[in-house]
Amino acid sequence: MPFEPLALRSQEFLKFLDIWQSGLKPLELAEVAQDAARTAIISVDVIKGFCTFGPLSSERVNIIVEPIVSLFKLAWARGLRQIVLVQDTHEPDAIEFGAWPPHCVRGSAEAEPVQEFEALPFFSQLQQYPKNSISSGLNTGLNQWIAAHPAVDTFIVVGDCTDLCTYQLAMHLRLDANARQLQRRVIVPSDCVDTYDRAVVIAAQQGGLPHDAELLNVVFLYHMALNGVEVVQMIR
Repeated sequence: MPFEPLALRSQEFLKFLDIWQSGLKPLELAEVAQDAARTAIISVDVIKGFCTFGPLSSERVNIIVEPIVSLFKLAWARGLRQIVLVQDTHEPDAIEFGAWPPHCVRGSAEAEPVQEFEALPFFSQLQQYPKNSISSGLNTGLNQWIAAHPAVDTFIVVGDCTDLCTYQLAMHLRLDANARQLQRRVIVPSDCVDTYDRAVVIAAQQGGLPHDAELLNVVFLYHMALNGVEVVQMIR
């Protein structure tokens, strides 16, 4: 059979994805966090090394900082106190550096939360957990935090990157609940997540793999929705 490009084979689905993404609805925080003690926000990798400087920093990712800060402030004003930051804090010889340039090494400025987080008046009350891989659920302390807060049954996931650490976090929370027969909501507001872009021509010049942010962002949002994660436009 003659080869048909993927863009032609999947054009109907790509049209569907555009419609699906444009149809996402906002969600009211008052509905999500009717009982603030039962709701948590978990932010992944909103740190300087992905937002402001360093080899993996991205202007596109940096844009999500403002809506995340707004969500934190709104949630705190409603009495929500369970805000957790899970953040790349790599060992200097991290195995992951075989796939990515060295980044966000323990003790470096890249591994610090973004300045906008640090400026929050309640920043000192946020729980922080380091991670040494794209998984928030492996060897991070997050599972122990969840076990210590059994009343929390709604998790709002924000951060970067949509197709990497954000996806891993949302799916970890969803699949853990599925496996243990827990009634749990996992919600991803699309305005508070994004991924980086690396053009095909740039990858060809510099080496490594290209990364289409527009496509991968929506595909992984959709894949989370396929698995029972609630993907919404925003939480207000």
